[in-house]
Amino acid sequence: MRARARELDPGSAEAAALAAAARLAAMPEYAGASRLALYAALPDELGTRPLFEVVRRAGKTALFPRTDPVRRVLEFIAAARWEELEPGRYGVREPRHGAAVHLGVADLVVVPGLAFDAAGHRLGRGGGWFDRTFPRTERSGPLLIGYAYERQVVQSVPSGRTDRRVDWIVTERATRQASAAEREL
Repeated sequence: MRARARELDPGSAEAAALAAAARLAAMPEYAGASRLALYAALPDELGTRPLFEVVRRAGKTALFPRTDPVRRVLEFIAAARWEELEPGRYGVREPRHGAAVHLGVADLVVVPGLAFDAAGHRLGRGGGWFDRTFPRTERSGPLLIGYAYERQVVQSVPSGRTDRRVDWIVTERATRQASAAEREL
């Protein structure tokens, strides 16, 4: 899956990031949210800087994850400028300073993944950070939105009993709600 993402030339990758940002911004859920938690994409992930710019222009608060190695969860910190983000524990850019914000039902969380399927299953990088931060049993948390290239949406993704599914998947070509019937299994 990483190789699929690296196959794109920089111009196509930037166009895909712009298109996905526009799709996410067109969602009614986005219109109703005042805060959006996103991540600083790694080179093999769909770019999130265009989405950050959309969020800032809309006057919404952009939050970024920072790893809490003691509790082994992500905490989310507001960032007003992309330049505030610095490489963190795993080389992912994150805020160095600021107070953690509690995310609620009115917030949206953009989630990276190597692959997603129609049921909202997500193949991450294996650290379990998002799954621990947003447990599968949590029903009152924020809306999780998988964010990936269309080529990363596949027929089936393996999942375990502790894996948290996403509610929506946004790519440069489509916005999909995870299949409700599949999510309840």
